[in-house]
Amino acid sequence: MTALLLSIDQGTTSSRAIIVDQAGRPHARAQQEHKQYYPAPGWVEHDAEEIWRATLSVCRAALKQCGEPIAAIGLTNQRETTVLWNAATGKPIGPAIVWQDRRTADVCKSLKDDGHEAEITRRTGLLLDPYFSASKIAWMLDHYPDARTGAEQGNVRIGTIDSYLLWRLTGGKVHATDATNASRTMLYNIHTNLWDPWLLDLFGIPAAALPEVKNSADDFGVTDPALFGAAIPIAGVAGDQQAATVGQTCFAPGMTKVTFGTGAFILLNTGPTAVMSNHRLLTTVAYRLKGQTTYALEGSVFNAGSTVQWLRDGLKIIAAASDTEALAASLPDNRGVYLVPAFTGLGAPHWQPDARGVLSGLTRDSGAAELARAALEAVAYQTHDLLAAMAEDFPGSDQVLRADGGMIENKWLMQFLADILNAPVDTPNVAETTALGAAYLAGLQIGLYDDLDHIADHWQLADLYKPQMTAHQRQDLLNGWTAALRRTI
Repeated sequence: MTALLLSIDQGTTSSRAIIVDQAGRPHARAQQEHKQYYPAPGWVEHDAEEIWRATLSVCRAALKQCGEPIAAIGLTNQRETTVLWNAATGKPIGPAIVWQDRRTADVCKSLKDDGHEAEITRRTGLLLDPYFSASKIAWMLDHYPDARTGAEQGNVRIGTIDSYLLWRLTGGKVHATDATNASRTMLYNIHTNLWDPWLLDLFGIPAAALPEVKNSADDFGVTDPALFGAAIPIAGVAGDQQAATVGQTCFAPGMTKVTFGTGAFILLNTGPTAVMSNHRLLTTVAYRLKGQTTYALEGSVFNAGSTVQWLRDGLKIIAAASDTEALAASLPDNRGVYLVPAFTGLGAPHWQPDARGVLSGLTRDSGAAELARAALEAVAYQTHDLLAAMAEDFPGSDQVLRADGGMIENKWLMQFLADILNAPVDTPNVAETTALGAAYLAGLQIGLYDDLDHIADHWQLADLYKPQMTAHQRQDLLNGWTAALRRTI
């Protein structure tokens, strides 16, 4: 009997549990969506208690489907989203503030105006932006009743979603995170691998309330036996994009992956060197194993799959996300219609938190097909902009892009992506690479895998997309995109 690993994948819009074997083959799956809250313009919140209930539910459903013992659990999560909770009860003391939330834009601007951004970037590899956890935590400490006093006195815990779930899974015995999640808080020094006292002081955050930072494959305790009928080791934790990097086995410097989910996130492995970007890309921890840190350059597109959700739920011009493929393919070209989906600002390499979406080039004949195509094309254009910046920051980057996430099911988009990048795009046999990466980390910790090369042996190609577009077509499309971007900014 092969050993089985349970991967908990807690994402922006849903929680999933996937059970895989040592070869990475899925044996059971369960998924449950949770509600998105928008209490004010630019504000995005989650109910962390609802996330906990959904996580429990999907784990129990997957375990019931499988019916076999689990060797270990890997956990991966939406990054930067922040929770404050009561140390005695485990209950959140207010809404979780989501990574997309922009409420602290003014705070970040004030810190930038005071000249702090360069030093923050030097220590964390991040840009001063409300995207990251630090300003969210400071806001929560100041606005949730008794939060600051509780954190200072040890009654309130602070953490990202992984820390919150670890606390609940272990019955309050473990308050921990891993280096990848810590590196996204804007409180963690990626060079010293410690919570940074200068940053904690700058944002006014008590160190005692923060979690212990561990390796990505490590001992994170065991589950409370009352939850799943056994004390299962939790042996791997990573933020979702870093977990996808592991799942795509991008272990060599220069290897690059993009994950298309709510947003789109590109990570380029730079090995043991923390490469600082000249194009406002982020320097982040790709993974830390046995105390050795591997770094990455990262670019983030805030709206990818969420743009298609907007077509479905906001405009109601499609019934399902999959409808966009046939609509886009029905047109000979984009008819000059461009969408810049800056619904929550623009991410790298522009970093314009106040930018808002622009739809340009509309005529009386424009309809659902043009909007669907513009939404898909926007994903490819933004990916192009990030990869072009990365190639200048790290000239040794691989020419092949490994793509994963729900949007790789859209074959029209994957072909257009290869065309606009003028580079091959690989998609893997197991599309759920985020969950797979968390499982691989857990398996590495308990000895199922000898090393990273052993894990890499399991990666399998599903589809290879090669560029077919002429250079003239490509440049015309990119010129149109640049003009639309200019209108947005």
